[in-house]
Amino acid sequence: MNNCTSVLRTLVPQIRELIVSAQRTALHTINTLQVATNYKIGRLIIEHEQEGAERARYGESLLRKLSASLTKEFGKGFSLSNLKYMRRFYLIYRDRTHQIGQTVSGQLAKSLKSQTVSGKLKHPLLLSWSHYVFLLSVDNPDERNFYEIEAAAQGWSLRELKRQFASSLYERLALSRDKDEVLKLSTKGQIIDRPRDLLKNPYVLEFLGLDEKATYSETNLETAIIDKLEHFLLELGKGFLFEARQKRFAFDEEHFFVDLVFYNRLLRCYVLIDFKIGKLIHHDLGQMQMYVNYFNRHVKAQDENSTIGILLCHSKNDALVELTLPEDAQIYASEYQLYLPSKEELKRKLMAWAEEADA
Repeated sequence: MNNCTSVLRTLVPQIRELIVSAQRTALHTINTLQVATNYKIGRLIIEHEQEGAERARYGESLLRKLSASLTKEFGKGFSLSNLKYMRRFYLIYRDRTHQIGQTVSGQLAKSLKSQTVSGKLKHPLLLSWSHYVFLLSVDNPDERNFYEIEAAAQGWSLRELKRQFASSLYERLALSRDKDEVLKLSTKGQIIDRPRDLLKNPYVLEFLGLDEKATYSETNLETAIIDKLEHFLLELGKGFLFEARQKRFAFDEEHFFVDLVFYNRLLRCYVLIDFKIGKLIHHDLGQMQMYVNYFNRHVKAQDENSTIGILLCHSKNDALVELTLPEDAQIYASEYQLYLPSKEELKRKLMAWAEEADA
């Protein structure tokens, strides 16, 4: 009996891993098949319309009848709106894909091996049709490409994709970069090569559920973040690992506490975060400089990179930050807000910033 139990303890995890792996492969295969098929349907509709002005003229009527016929035979998934999405999907992605509608079996074999439908597809086709339907609503192609790259690379669910779009992640990252780096966002996504690449302006913490107008302390804010740590890590971005809350260190018989300590595996360094619910003052910057110095001298390993300090504040004066800190300081101040930003307002800021950069 004991031998049987011992065998089961070894065998069950192995079989479980096989089943889970097969389920994941099946889901990916279904997603790939659905996206590839919908692309081909969109292509057939466009090719039919382009055969003459007369066919294009009665396109809406044709789609309605096509929807009714396909729905009757195959069930849901072929509504008028979904056929329009397929049509638009083909129109948007036809320049980025090479023969995406080749034999499905060949595509799936390639998909299972390299996780792409086509060698010329810029980004792995890891997204579901629902992801692409949402992306079709993003008019700016650079912005759409960015969210597609990040959703595939980070494994965002549809819900997380919608949240990142609603929080204007693209605009917030763009406003923290120079013009050349903004262009890279649409082709490579967010690349973390240096400390400044981590920054967003502002950080959006609407998931905490705190009322912007209510009275809350820095401790309240910190506690709310710990309670929603998974959401906060997503907002911070790539490569962050949580290490400690209220990390204590001491010298000269005085004790000091860093609000939150993270480690970024991409930059291979500690990232210290302190919260200031009021306006940032020079004392806050000096205190963070002390924290960073301590970690650099007493905590980080010799082969790790210098510590980064981030002050999340309700408001800041950029001139004060620039004047207080040395030019080579790896300390940054970013504002946070407890509500989703106005996407239109951020777009206007981005356009104004681009015009200044061109001037």
